[in-house]
Parts: sequence; C-alpha cells; structure tokens
Amino acid sequence: MSQFGYRGKGLEFLTNNKIEVGSQVKIHADLVYSGVIMPRYEHSDDQHIVLKLKNGYNIGLDLDKIKEIVIEASPAIKKGSTYNAQPDQRLPKILLLSTGGTIASRIDYRTGAVTPALTASELNASVPELAKIANIDAEVLFSEYSENLLPEHWIKIAEKLDSYARSDYIGIIVAHGTDTMQYTASALAFSLSGFPKPIVLVGSQRSSDRPSSDAASNLIAATRFLVNSHSSGIFVAMHNNSSDEEIACNWATRVRKNHTSRRDAFKTVGGPPAYIIKSETIEKDKLFEVPQREYNPRIKFDNRVLLIKYYPGLNPKIIDYAIDSGCRGIIIEGTGLGHVGKTMYQAIENARKKGLFIGMTSQCIDGMVRMTVYDSGRDLLNLGVVPLGNMLPETALVKTMWALANSKNSEEATSLMNENIALEFSD
Repeated sequence: MSQFGYRGKGLEFLTNNKIEVGSQVKIHADLVYSGVIMPRYEHSDDQHIVLKLKNGYNIGLDLDKIKEIVIEASPAIKKGSTYNAQPDQRLPKILLLSTGGTIASRIDYRTGAVTPALTASELNASVPELAKIANIDAEVLFSEYSENLLPEHWIKIAEKLDSYARSDYIGIIVAHGTDTMQYTASALAFSLSGFPKPIVLVGSQRSSDRPSSDAASNLIAATRFLVNSHSSGIFVAMHNNSSDEEIACNWATRVRKNHTSRRDAFKTVGGPPAYIIKSETIEKDKLFEVPQREYNPRIKFDNRVLLIKYYPGLNPKIIDYAIDSGCRGIIIEGTGLGHVGKTMYQAIENARKKGLFIGMTSQCIDGMVRMTVYDSGRDLLNLGVVPLGNMLPETALVKTMWALANSKNSEEATSLMNENIALEFSD
C-alpha cells in the first residue's frame, strides 16, 4: 500500500486495519461517517485520517476518537479520462484552448496545493454536457497558474488565436486562471481587435474536484454563448451571482476581479455585463455594442511600463527609478478625479522630459477621471499627464504596453491611448 502522505500513527492505523487509500469505509466516532479514505498532505500531522464524504467535502478524523472502521469497498482503479464521444456533424465546432489555472486543476494531496494537472482533453471529458452543444476540440498551450503569466504568454496566446481566425471554429474558449485573467483579456482585446469570432476566457474560483466548483457551469455557459450569441470580440464568462443559474459574459476591457474567492468575483465596472447567460436564454444588454473594426492583429507588447498607486507619503524617487531603469510609460492610479500630491510634480516633469508616457487613472472603483475640476489636476495636465477617462488601471497598463510596442514614437502612442479601441472607455 502506498503511503500517500500518511506516516507514523496514521500509517500504522491504516496498515493494522488493512485499509488502502481509496477504500470506501464506514467510521464510528462521535458520529457515523461514510466515505472514501483520501491521501494526506505530505507535511500534515500523523494523528488524523482524511475522509471524503458522499457530499464531496473532505473531513479530518482524530484517530483517538475512532471506535470502529469497516471496509465497505476496496479502491476502484481508475485510469485517466478520455473523450470518446463521436462528433455530431449537425453541431458547430469550438476550440478549447487551455492555459492552466484552477479551472484546469486538481488537488495535489502531496502538498495540499491546487495544481495545474488537468489537460484540456480531460477537462473536456469531465463535462460531458459540452458534447450535446458543440463538437469540442481541445488543445493545451501551456499549464500555468495565471500569476506566472507574462506579456510573453499573452503573445503566445494571441498568436495561437490568430492562427485560427479563418478556421471553421465558430468560437474559441480559453481556459485561464482567474488571478490575472483581466490582464490577459485586455491584452487579447487590443492585440486581436476586430477578431472575426467570439473568444471567451473562462476561469474557475474553485477546482473541479470540489463540490462547489464553478468550472463546469462556466464552461457550459461559455459554450452555449459561442453557439447562440452570434457575436464577436473578447469576453470573460464567470458566475453573475452565487447561483449556477446565471453566468455573466463581461467585455474584456471592462471586467475586474473584485473578490478573492466568491464564484461571482468578476464584475463589469461602469455598467452591466454585455450578456447574461441563463439555462434557456442569452440576454444581451440593450446598450452594449461590439466595436466594428476590420481585423488587424498587432501582437506586440513592451513591458517597460510601471503601474503606480498614489498614496500619501509615496516617495517620488520611484519615478526616478522608472526613468533610470528604462521604463517607457507609467500609469498612475490617482486619487479621486485623478490627482497626486505636489511632491510628485517634479519627478513627473522629469519623466515627461525624458519622453515617458504618463497616464492618469483613478483608484476609485468606478467613475471618470476629470483633471480640469481642481487646480491640482490642471497642474498635472500642464505637465503632460494624459487623463484616461474611466479606463481601469489594469486595462490602462496593458494598453500602454501594447500602444508603445505598436507605435513609432510617443505622439503615436498617445494617440492610440486616446482612441477607444476595445470599449476601454465606456459611457
């Protein structure tokens, strides 16, 4: 029997009772529990065993409180899932592109961490409902937590998507970690502006082996959206509320992750979601319109851009550092309508003289930057700071990386920053 993380007293208990990890057991302790013996985290104590209950949740049971344990079934040997459903020629084709994240993860009981262990094919097989909606082809681009993704990964994703722009897929799902999904969504919205098919980034706040996972419902809703919406553009599909009945399809440059763990963490800032996907209907926001542009992929990013959140006491030397380190742009999260303290003015002036682009957003969750209302805002305008309306700071950061990489000079980059390319400015 493999130890599966058990040692000492815990391993001795299982060995003496001839119980293997994966066995179905009934345990008499303070209550009677039925479930499957699970592996333990490698660094856990040796005083407990882990039981997965029939409702899907795991509990730890103190060995000293166990009165009796009865084996109900030996471990079932399960091989990796495969997707054997025959394609239905009447259904449209969709590509599922996996980049990693919780939606493509399982629990690693060696360390207790959620690890990017699922392939796209396994993910496809784990949600059989998808086969009734569309023929799904799956491809793994890479398997990374989204906090590990860099602009170089955005380029790889965009180039892969660009290669399918004229394919027979009616749309593409990108399975992605939620931590930086809003950055990737913005990067794709700018670099693939005018993409002729809908692209939906889908994440999960809870891994697929948890009973409260949102992975399947998000995937099913995204697939239904691609088949039935007849839209185009870049979207993020996640829960609209705590119920599985509504999935929000948010426009890429207007979405933000607002909660660390809730399933409805992603919200459109400055308005309602572009679409609400329900079990029987897809409801489009009556004011939402996808920008109509000729497809002209510009897949370049320059990551020499800094995002600074202003606060009382911020050392202006951070801007001096940006200049010395070769930064080409700075996005400031200013206070209120777009302000910073006057202690920052000289450093900002120095940066502008060196040719750096300086853009102003607001650290307020919603609302418009208006730098003509107060003297301090007008002073910053005179220094060459560019107000960015109600563009989200994260979106502004990504757009600056994109604009600088796709411009011949700072004037052209500033012109791109002021152009509403992918609904980054909204009413």
